Amino acid sequence: MPLVNSFGSKGRRVLSALLICAVIFELAYCQKDTQEQRTTPGRRPKTSKPKLGKSTNKGPRTVIAKPKIKATQAVPVLTQVLNRGKFKKVGDSISVQTGDTLVLRCRGKPVQWSVPKYLEEDDDGRLKIVQHERYGVLTFVNTTGADTGEYTCYPMYCEDTDCRKEYDKAVRVFVFFPDPQELFVPTSDYYEAIQLRTNWPTLLPCQVTSPEAKVTLHREFPPVEVAVDGTEISFNVKRGFTIHRPRPHHAGALFCVASLGNLRQSSTKYMLIYVNYPMAPPAPVIQASSSSVTVGENLRVSCSVVGEQDVVVEFTWEYPGQQIGRPLYTQESISPIGGGAARQQSQSVLLVDEVRDVDQGAYACTAHNLQGAKSVSATVKVVPKVKAKKP
Repeated sequence: MPLVNSFGSKGRRVLSALLICAVIFELAYCQKDTQEQRTTPGRRPKTSKPKLGKSTNKGPRTVIAKPKIKATQAVPVLTQVLNRGKFKKVGDSISVQTGDTLVLRCRGKPVQWSVPKYLEEDDDGRLKIVQHERYGVLTFVNTTGADTGEYTCYPMYCEDTDCRKEYDKAVRVFVFFPDPQELFVPTSDYYEAIQLRTNWPTLLPCQVTSPEAKVTLHREFPPVEVAVDGTEISFNVKRGFTIHRPRPHHAGALFCVASLGNLRQSSTKYMLIYVNYPMAPPAPVIQASSSSVTVGENLRVSCSVVGEQDVVVEFTWEYPGQQIGRPLYTQESISPIGGGAARQQSQSVLLVDEVRDVDQGAYACTAHNLQGAKSVSATVKVVPKVKAKKP
């Protein structure tokens, strides 16, 4: 027992010494580890970064607004889908044989299509338009020569649910559908009346189904081919004949003749009616024979317009005697004006016989032409007769 107690006491002293050494060693190791953290790159403590839209200073919160960026639609690319999944970028025009299927693909999300006018009203179920995620597809089956015309793809600019066409970024292609039996695009009209306006080019839409057709312009009476010099009259295979500055000698019945190979055909007849459109509305001038008229005398009020030759001017009047049904007497005339420019004077004269008290007031004249109308007025005073003094 004494030996055990002695050994136990000695053992406890040894154990205590070992525990003390372990604590000292651990403290030294921790201090070294702390020094390594301070000196070793990549182990620095993380510093808090200020968040976007918040101030790092204590005080009112400051928010930095991010600018809104509106996405702009890229210019669309129009391609023709061929057999076996091949794609061909289209130019100004393409030709597709009648009976074949036309497939056009337009890049954009979304896009909108425009087709020849009659197809917008009735396509007989042959036209199909599908919008995919990044492009739109137009498919047209059982095509005919009547389908010849312009096909347009418009990219759409959308904000939320509001979308509009971007006309300046539209891409167009004119599609010919050559028909071995029909050289002209068929129409339901045998005659078509067209105004020849002096201030506007005139188009004769002799539209052919094939770009290879040769087209000439002809007059019905006298039967003669009309010269096409490219300046006064020009031809475009996608539009027809354009008379750039219509004149009276262009009026009459005209038609087009197309020829291709052994086939020769005539178009619809166009009845060209010449109308001399003025450059501006009329500028009438009114004048009364006298601003003061005695009862029983006659009154003349004239309204005149100086303008371009062959321009029709019409006159209407308003006058005090209308209130009691006084009849209207007018004289109208047209007379040329000398000088370098071709000018004329159109005039209307209102005649009032044996003026009465009721004829006193405002006389208004309105001159009309194809560009508009303008009114002017003059005031006339009626005075009583002066009684002769008795001798």
